Amino acid sequence: MNKKKFSDPTIKFFISIIGLFVIGVILIQLQSIFIPFVIAYFLFFLFSPVNEFLSSKKIPLIFVILFDLAVIGVVVFGISSFTIDSIMQLSDKLPEYLNKLNLLVRDAAHSLNIRDPYLRNFSIQNAVARFDYKSIAGDVFSSTFSFLGSILFVAFFFIFIVTGHDTIYEAIKKRYVAGRVKPAIKKIESKIKAATGDSGALTTNTAHDFIEEEKHEREIILENTFKEIIEQIQRYIVTKITLNLLAGAAVFVALLLFNIDFAIIWGLFVFLLNFIPTLGSAIALILPTLMSLVQYGSFSYSLIICGVIAALQTIFFNIIEPMMIGKRMNLNPLVILLAVLLWGAIWGIPGMLFSVPLTAIIKIVISNSESKNLKFVNDLMGK
Repeated sequence: MNKKKFSDPTIKFFISIIGLFVIGVILIQLQSIFIPFVIAYFLFFLFSPVNEFLSSKKIPLIFVILFDLAVIGVVVFGISSFTIDSIMQLSDKLPEYLNKLNLLVRDAAHSLNIRDPYLRNFSIQNAVARFDYKSIAGDVFSSTFSFLGSILFVAFFFIFIVTGHDTIYEAIKKRYVAGRVKPAIKKIESKIKAATGDSGALTTNTAHDFIEEEKHEREIILENTFKEIIEQIQRYIVTKITLNLLAGAAVFVALLLFNIDFAIIWGLFVFLLNFIPTLGSAIALILPTLMSLVQYGSFSYSLIICGVIAALQTIFFNIIEPMMIGKRMNLNPLVILLAVLLWGAIWGIPGMLFSVPLTAIIKIVISNSESKNLKFVNDLMGK
């Protein structure tokens, strides 16, 4: 009776929905643990080919881990140093730009016949003076401390993932293979019974051969699944970095042609910010547009620059990226959009950042399921 109840499609559907909701709540509540864990595992997948090569050369695991951490540290330090130096150069000219912005707002207020004294005598310095610097400093300190803690957390997870991944894989393989072999043996017995008319009982040697063959097949499926997950993540990261780099270079060249100050900074921002879907592109568009407005004081010129940057970002991130990532990861562009929104609702900006590879992993896992419903979902997610 209970089996019939739980085999009802409607009940199965609602149980699945409740299960997904519970998983979503857990991911939200424990995001401070899950996000560094996911980042660390992505880094593990990224370094996997290098680590395998170093291990094949009999290099001890401790030195492999130290090499990985050194590479990560150099990359993070290099990007951080370049960004900070660029911002410091910009800050040297900040008073000049602020004065130009003040004049721009005042002139606009007079031109539009706005009688508000605040706008007619606009001063961004006075507006900034009203801020609670103690509160801002506290928030910055707290955010910096939290960021450093997250980096240490990622490094901590990364070390244990590198050392323990093989054990996890073997445990999953043992559970997956054992869970699949017994039902397969029963199917084989049924087929032999139907074909030979015998009792269907397998001899010891025959049973052993079938079991070993079934185990081997399941092990290959599991190995291919993990291999595909690693390859998909590597493809995504390489493709995303390449596109962001090309987009940043294109914006840098365009701003140089328009003679906009600190073009390399805005190109760098395009490269970095576009790792964050949608929101990053908007910020990367607004900042150089505002810079051109302050530098030249011309709304029409700024609109042209805004249009050029928007067109470049649209080409790279709304046309080329969905085509390349969707093709490489075999994901429907609509699924990519929904994944960005869903993971963004769960984990915010980090969720948007990892939405595509996480969705690709889910698709790979369910593609190996024998469930008709999951196969249907897999077909919907594919191109």
